[in-house]
Amino acid sequence: MISPMQMLSIAMKKIRFAGSRQIVAMQARDSVVSQKLLMEHYRTGRDGHLRHFRDIGFGLYSQHDEDGILLYIFGLIGVVSHRSVEICAGNGIECNTANLIVNHRWTGLLVDGSGENVIAAKEFYRARPETMHWPPDIVEAWLTRDNVNAICQTAGYTGEIDLLSLDIDGVDYWIWQAITVISPRVIVLEYNHLLGPEVSRSVPYRADFIAEFSEFGSDYAGASLQAFVKLGRAKGYRLVGTNAIGTNAFFVRNDIPVELLPEANPADAFKHPRSQYGVKMRYPRISGKEWVEV
Repeated sequence: MISPMQMLSIAMKKIRFAGSRQIVAMQARDSVVSQKLLMEHYRTGRDGHLRHFRDIGFGLYSQHDEDGILLYIFGLIGVVSHRSVEICAGNGIECNTANLIVNHRWTGLLVDGSGENVIAAKEFYRARPETMHWPPDIVEAWLTRDNVNAICQTAGYTGEIDLLSLDIDGVDYWIWQAITVISPRVIVLEYNHLLGPEVSRSVPYRADFIAEFSEFGSDYAGASLQAFVKLGRAKGYRLVGTNAIGTNAFFVRNDIPVELLPEANPADAFKHPRSQYGVKMRYPRISGKEWVEV
């Protein structure tokens, strides 16, 4: 079988003879082909040789390397429903489910609290040939633990789905705790790496919570990785890894065989210099803020 790298090499030779519009179309097509070959490679290569997430990550639509990690996870465990829910999807273009929706024909629910973001997302998916005939469900809503289940249910998302992406820079811990109407096989969420690998803390729950940001990103927001690990265990999930720079964590449901994706050590998520800098230099700015032990 032709490898993904060989496919890309062939594609580049073809591109040299194409016009600009053809180049765009061919690049998009060959990206999809390469991704599908990668998934098949992961599926058929279950030889016990697990790859570190930092080695297989890449981003097409995701902010960092989440697209590649998700491709790897679903290549190993398979896809069941081709359905996803993303909470705080932004403009729908830079988010964790866009690649799956555009390039792998998933259906999904995208929720965001900004009306401008919702308009941008609807325009984007309406213009894409892959989604223009059946775009994802895009909902404007300020998520709370009291309405998150109703929003999912009203949009038609209940029961088992393949993926939940959660990144609201706020009361993420309490939102995940409250979710009951969907049962994701995989969850990707942002944790607050400034809190380090050992403590189990979250910001207190407030429906109108607003994150505090610095030049590096959100500082006073979210919850520690250990808090999510504990909550995940209570809800039947295990941590299987984080992205390279230590911002997003990946969980799989415990009915997925552990030999495919074993439980990861949370301490491994804090080896990147960015995480170490955050714990040492940025955490003191928020150490006196109100935190809840969970």
